[in-house]
Amino acid sequence: MQIRYYYLLLAALLTSLGVRAQTPTIEKHTEGMTKQDGYMPFYYDAKKGKIWLEISKLDTELLYYPTLAQGVGSNDIGLDRGRLGNEHIVKFQRSGPKILMVEPNYAYRALSDDPLERQAVAESFAQSVLWGFEVAAESGNRVLVELTPFLMQDAVNAAQAISRTKQGTFKMDASRSALFMDRTKNFPKNTEFETLITLTGDNPGGYLRSVVPSANAVTMHQHHSFVELPDDGYQTRAFDPRSGVNGIEFFDYASPVGDPLIKRYISRHRLQKKNPNAAVSEAVKPIIYYMDPGAPEPIRSALMEGTAWWNQAFEAAGYKNAFQVKLLPPDADPMDIRYNLIQWVHRSTRGWSYGGSISDPRTGEILKGKVTLGSLRVRQDFLIAQGLVAKYEEGKKVSDEMMALSLARLRQLAAHEVGHTLGLPHNYIASTNGRASVMDYPHPQVDIKSDGTLDLSDSYAKGIGSWDKIAINYAYREFPKGSNEKDSLSKIITDYLKIGEGFLTDQDARPAGSSHSKTHLWDGGRNAVDELDRVMKVRQIALDNFSEKKIPVGMPLATLQEVLVPMYLFHRYQVEAAAKVIGGVDYTYALRGDGQVAQKPVDGREQRRALQAVLASMQPEVLALPRPILALLPPRPFGFDGNSRELFSGRTGLTFDPLAPAEAATALTLSFVLHPQRASRLEAQKAVDPSLPGLSEVVDALVNQTWKRSSNSRSRSGSGDAYEAAVLRQTESMVVQELMNLASSEAASSAARSMAYFKLNQLKEWMQEQQVFPAEQDHAQLVYTLQKIDLFEKGDKEGMPNLKPNDAPDGSPIDPGQEWLEPFCGWK
Repeated sequence: MQIRYYYLLLAALLTSLGVRAQTPTIEKHTEGMTKQDGYMPFYYDAKKGKIWLEISKLDTELLYYPTLAQGVGSNDIGLDRGRLGNEHIVKFQRSGPKILMVEPNYAYRALSDDPLERQAVAESFAQSVLWGFEVAAESGNRVLVELTPFLMQDAVNAAQAISRTKQGTFKMDASRSALFMDRTKNFPKNTEFETLITLTGDNPGGYLRSVVPSANAVTMHQHHSFVELPDDGYQTRAFDPRSGVNGIEFFDYASPVGDPLIKRYISRHRLQKKNPNAAVSEAVKPIIYYMDPGAPEPIRSALMEGTAWWNQAFEAAGYKNAFQVKLLPPDADPMDIRYNLIQWVHRSTRGWSYGGSISDPRTGEILKGKVTLGSLRVRQDFLIAQGLVAKYEEGKKVSDEMMALSLARLRQLAAHEVGHTLGLPHNYIASTNGRASVMDYPHPQVDIKSDGTLDLSDSYAKGIGSWDKIAINYAYREFPKGSNEKDSLSKIITDYLKIGEGFLTDQDARPAGSSHSKTHLWDGGRNAVDELDRVMKVRQIALDNFSEKKIPVGMPLATLQEVLVPMYLFHRYQVEAAAKVIGGVDYTYALRGDGQVAQKPVDGREQRRALQAVLASMQPEVLALPRPILALLPPRPFGFDGNSRELFSGRTGLTFDPLAPAEAATALTLSFVLHPQRASRLEAQKAVDPSLPGLSEVVDALVNQTWKRSSNSRSRSGSGDAYEAAVLRQTESMVVQELMNLASSEAASSAARSMAYFKLNQLKEWMQEQQVFPAEQDHAQLVYTLQKIDLFEKGDKEGMPNLKPNDAPDGSPIDPGQEWLEPFCGWK
């Protein structure tokens, strides 16, 4: 047995030596191939269509990330040109004849000088092997592997994106995919590969069919980047939730038991002064952003101007010319890690612009900023301005105000998205402090002139905000040698708290049931209730002056609806802002000892004022369209889509449904007022402080303004107008349905559900006491609703199913759609 064992061992050794002897040198293996020197040398075999990668530094960490070089063109699917994939720190490790591409687990670390302590953590959590390669050749310490199979994969998970958006089941077709050598390049610090990837599948959805020539074959360009990690000269900076700067987090198991286990650093570019002790100094290496020359003029200049605003913030932080914007050079590759890029992207439908970044997962250092700006946003802004001030007349020049507003918005948009790539999240409380931040979502400011006409001259901010300077100061200021950085950073925050600046972000503003009275998207003004009153006046002026002159001569009259939608719903975001005052609780990101008030409910008088303002916005005389407008809206003509999500969805077939706009607006308002979280909060705050309004008071106000407005059918609308009476009946039905939804909502507290059920029962009893309404439509409404409530109480949902309101036309982002989908340089 022992002889046999040694025989097998000797055979294995001889075989191994034979294999090793047969492994050619890199020089021999790559004869006839085209070599590209650079960060990671590679060879291209044009005859076989293969790429061979030379690895000279095993066990050395580098950064790998995929991107989408050429997209699909549908905002809804999200596969945009320039889309960034996730960063991966990887290293190549050898195991016999195999090279493994290993991703260490940087979410769990030990920041310790003790190698055994670090090893204990590393061995406690899984790593990821992203790929395995066979050694094809080697020379000295250099090995050669075929990279082609790794490159020829769906690296950005495009097939998953298509499936997730219900556009079909697709998979990669290798026979229709290939290397794309025009964008496969090598640079001193990074190596770039590009592939043409085709996904094939069946039953493509409408989004795909609208943008792909043959929707069963979706071809895009995917890009792979291998980047040298930066040196250790970057200084991490502690994260503070009050600072308004994004960051990274990880578990540090070397932390003393009494200290937090999770470490947090902010995310920022590396920026250093030439003279650290000077109050103002030039940077050793300025931050430069490059503009996509594919953006046309005058749009390109507006985008570059808005981007350049950030230099104001860096000047306030002690730098001279440290932030610059230039046009991308003709010979530059947008995928090159050296270029922070602002990219102009086209889609078939309007959608989000966004700012992302590639950063070092170990430290939070931003290595490349990448902004994607959707080209259709400017057209939506122009459409809004068109509805507000346009007077198209044959032979006459149209107002310059519309293009001026559109360009003003583009400047703000560019600054906003670049801000994300500098490390800044949204700050949605800034609009209550005089446009303190470009990182807010701004609604266009429309003023009313003394003659009653509308003024767009102050539509958007014209520079960086006061908050933006504070956040950049926290992230990028370099303190003189000998300074205590922790104390200096703390002073930046305490100083801004003294002057009333503030920071609250997405988690506080996006949810429809959120509570803060000053933190909203697309709102304006210092006070949400006052601004709603003002916005309603602007809306009324826009509707009163709406005519066929809102579209150019020769356009189908039916296309007036595209212009009408943003005018009719001009108040939608301010209604949401005011609704959040109801049951509102204001709070801060307070730290112990910083003197901030942690949280307090909004004053009861302000809550009641907000309730009345919101209810006023859903009265029939407000929601009914002026009859001259109704007379201008024929069915859609041949060749013009009538099912666009940009239009009101009606129930009358081809003809314009006069009740559809009111249905959309009412559905939005009721979804805010009777949101399960808001209803639960109303009941909770009433229990703690009886002086505050509870859900009972809110529902009573709703019922009083609708069902109990008047029992006389001829005066139910306030004017005896039959159209307004029909709008009121529609609103009444929706109030009842929303109360039913709340009473059966698992997201609501038991107290809120009980109260909603009780109020439905009260309303039922009131209805039963009413005499027969003189108008047949009102009586029909009464009989139908009584039966519906009765069936609901019996649990018979099938007897009278829920009539779901038609969705409102797309709104957010106001100059564009799809939430919470906006990618930004967020928490890692």
